[in-house]
Amino acid sequence: MLRVTAASLCTYCRRMSLHLPSSAATVTSRNKRPENQHTVDSLYELSVDIRKVRKFKGWVLSESSAYVSETADLLRDMGADTSVITRILETHPEAVLCRPEDVAAQRDLWVSVCPNKRELMSIIEKFPASFFTLTHYSNQRANILYLRSLRLSKRIIGKLMASAPQSFSRPVEKNQEVIHTLRETYLDLGGDEGNLRIWLQKLLSQNPHILLRPAEAWRDSLGFLREQGFTTEELLSLVSSLKASIAELQPEAMKQALSYIEGALVCSKDELKQIVIRCPAILYYSLPILAGRFQGLMDVGVSMEQVKESPNVLELTTQIVLYRIQKLASYGYDVPSGSLEVIVGTKKDFEMSYGKLHLRQQRPLFNPVAPLRSAED
Repeated sequence: MLRVTAASLCTYCRRMSLHLPSSAATVTSRNKRPENQHTVDSLYELSVDIRKVRKFKGWVLSESSAYVSETADLLRDMGADTSVITRILETHPEAVLCRPEDVAAQRDLWVSVCPNKRELMSIIEKFPASFFTLTHYSNQRANILYLRSLRLSKRIIGKLMASAPQSFSRPVEKNQEVIHTLRETYLDLGGDEGNLRIWLQKLLSQNPHILLRPAEAWRDSLGFLREQGFTTEELLSLVSSLKASIAELQPEAMKQALSYIEGALVCSKDELKQIVIRCPAILYYSLPILAGRFQGLMDVGVSMEQVKESPNVLELTTQIVLYRIQKLASYGYDVPSGSLEVIVGTKKDFEMSYGKLHLRQQRPLFNPVAPLRSAED
């Protein structure tokens, strides 16, 4: 396998590694340089919208060294058709500044965690910047080897590389520390060693940026929730429900949210725990958002008891709640005197509830042409 060194990096990647400024003044100065006509012609032959490139990444057209046809050939060899190549180069024209041998090394690296070329091209098309940024190649390779040693799915690793490339750019020791903390957390919360790999894959697929969170953040957040009386089983449920976002929560912010809900709903500590388990989102909403949504519910006649019974209603904005209440009212459903379950959930959930009420209104009470059923039927 080819090894990429700092000295061999393409023009674009050297700029990335040196953290050169990208201010408007720098871009303007860069764009004053004459365009490389060969680059322009080569992109034009591939049906790339040159005007779009000039508008957003005009400096690329001024670079003396570019590998348009070579880049297109490499993509074509991976299964990309002309239209896909065109979209990739319009979205990320910097790709043509990468040396072919460097891109080939990157391809071999990514192939090692992609099930097939079709899957690889699908990822490259969605995340071209991740694939064509060739800095920190050695870190990428070390991180891949480490994650594969954990027997994680190749598909999961490939998606991580594409959607959270920063996780692979940093030293492998950083990711090892986070994974170690996650393992300790899972086992400490009562998880089974045999299911650890599946649990890790679920977290990583739900939140690809989980590896970027410091290990201390996990310990602080979970330590705070333990102090609130949540059992290990409840904590494991919360970690899974929050899709690893629990590591992004600050203890002080969670404390304010819990204190507000406890006072607003006049509930006990045990009731508060059950409310949080049913609606974990409460933990990451800011105090102004929670207060605004709760007050909005009170203003339309919803009671505290209703919110206690259906705390997920706090996941909806006041505008969405009002819209759904008004829509249901047109079919005779009085939300303030009924259950909030009919309005909580996603747009699809609500449309299903609304559709049932609509059908109930449209169904005739008596169909004179329907055959009468006898007692023997």
